[in-house]
Amino acid sequence: MANIHPSAVVEDGAQIAQTAQIGPFCWVSSRAKIGENVKLLARVNVMGDTTIGDGTIVFPGACLGSGPQDHGNEFKEEAKLIIGKNNIIRENVTMHAGTPKEQFTTVVGDDCMFMVNSHVAHDCVVGNNVIMTNNAVIGGHVRVGDGAIIGGNSAVHQFCRIGRKAMIGGMTAVDRDVIPFGIVASDRGKLRGLNVIGLKRSGFEESVVKSITRAFMFLFKGKTDNFETRLAQAHEKFKDNAMVMEQVEFIDESLQGRRKVMTSD
Repeated sequence: MANIHPSAVVEDGAQIAQTAQIGPFCWVSSRAKIGENVKLLARVNVMGDTTIGDGTIVFPGACLGSGPQDHGNEFKEEAKLIIGKNNIIRENVTMHAGTPKEQFTTVVGDDCMFMVNSHVAHDCVVGNNVIMTNNAVIGGHVRVGDGAIIGGNSAVHQFCRIGRKAMIGGMTAVDRDVIPFGIVASDRGKLRGLNVIGLKRSGFEESVVKSITRAFMFLFKGKTDNFETRLAQAHEKFKDNAMVMEQVEFIDESLQGRRKVMTSD
């Protein structure tokens, strides 16, 4: 039997795992699905069709699964928020359900940390092991790759993509796609280099990090030809390096997308 505080409101129909804990003054909707060992510590609102995966801990004041801030789509019954396993969701975090534009679904992966006042907007897809620091916000339809870190008071524009293990510095505005392993900083974000320390901490060998660095210098700091020409050359030059090709293919997709790729210029 789930441990539900007497002051909590759990609507009929909510699916609550036996080992879940629902703390004081929480409100859980009739369509919510709360996994094993989930803890809603206090004053947590779980709205609409929201799934919270096993082992996730939600701190007071969080509001999960409310309607998107997308005019005309605020109250759609089909809207969903799916949160994975073992996440830490701190005080006053907000995550919104999706819209018809993306099959009504917002998705958050596993093992993430969302610090105080961070916000995940409608239709976002957030990968695994992501950290969003205090007051970091991502707009609608943003894609965040595994292991990315978004610094405090940063804002990511709607439809942008943040590549795997990228790092966004504090108080940075991101209005273009950020390559995998990239570092972006300044008030109007610019690509500053690679997240070398993060790669090393993740266990990548020195030779791998150096090869990615060489490719970065070729693509973004090269003095010969223009960027498009260097990108075309990179397809052949680095075809046997999977991590570099991950960046190259990411850039290819960005050039066809809405936000393009961020550079150091």
